Amino acid sequence: MKRFVQIVLLAIISLLVNIAPTAAARRVPLNERVPLADPFILLDGDTYYAYGTHSRDGIVVYTSKNLKEWRQCGLALHKKDSYGKRWFWAPEVYRINGKYYMYYTADKHICVAISNSPLGPFVQQNREPILPDNNIIDNTLFVDDDGTPYMLYVVINKGFSIYVAELESDFMTIKPNTATFCIRPKQHWERLEGKVNEGPSIVKHNGTYFLLYSGNGYTSQKYGIGYATSKSIRGPWKKSADNPILQLPRNLVGSGHGAPFYDKRGRLHYVFHAHYSRDKIHPRCMYISRVSFKRVDGKEQFVISDRYRTPRVGK
Repeated sequence: MKRFVQIVLLAIISLLVNIAPTAAARRVPLNERVPLADPFILLDGDTYYAYGTHSRDGIVVYTSKNLKEWRQCGLALHKKDSYGKRWFWAPEVYRINGKYYMYYTADKHICVAISNSPLGPFVQQNREPILPDNNIIDNTLFVDDDGTPYMLYVVINKGFSIYVAELESDFMTIKPNTATFCIRPKQHWERLEGKVNEGPSIVKHNGTYFLLYSGNGYTSQKYGIGYATSKSIRGPWKKSADNPILQLPRNLVGSGHGAPFYDKRGRLHYVFHAHYSRDKIHPRCMYISRVSFKRVDGKEQFVISDRYRTPRVGK
């Protein structure tokens, strides 16, 4: 009997530990959550910087020391310093050769702006988009092991498809004739409301490229995250049969369009947004989950935990 009681107590403790992150997340009031859609987190020194879609006037930046409490630091990019006057979406910031490069969308065109500080001001030196064609969004940077830079981006043409192209050494100019098709919406869950593959990013693990993306229309409560794999940055890409790997996690709806990042201890996370509530889409808010790789039948799977963290705006 004593042994049975011990087993029951251990089971209860395990259950409490497993639900603790979600319970804590629910205790963060909606009006104290970080209002960033398409979020991206940069760790620079001992400070985390979060950027995302929110302001009509440009790109907002938040800072944190612990990923829990965040402070709003104003606009890192103002529209006066950029091509375009509206629709400032999906920013990502990287430190390159001592400067900071912001890849973002404005007026449904992809752009790059540069700053001496992760706080900005970021300035687009040439006030023209990277590609002249309209309806190209969500550009992201990937630098391969040999130092070659690539840009991934989304083309909107009878649906949302993802492409990759090699960059020149300036990290801003696409090399001619290098654009290669990656993926388009084919799986059922990606086509529930629109035909959407967007928000790309890449993680390379044990020689395999994992292309993370979001599927379905962002206004859908079943917006989610999937991935495809390849042995080459240029493909061909094979989508996982386990997709979507994050959709409707616990009490969230409309979860997707994020980016991977490493914390101060070298652990991999994925930051993403979800709808403000089950009844209201905007402002979408930022959440953080741990990432792991699981080997099944000799192949590694990319796993995003549904035990997410809810960042809070500090007072």
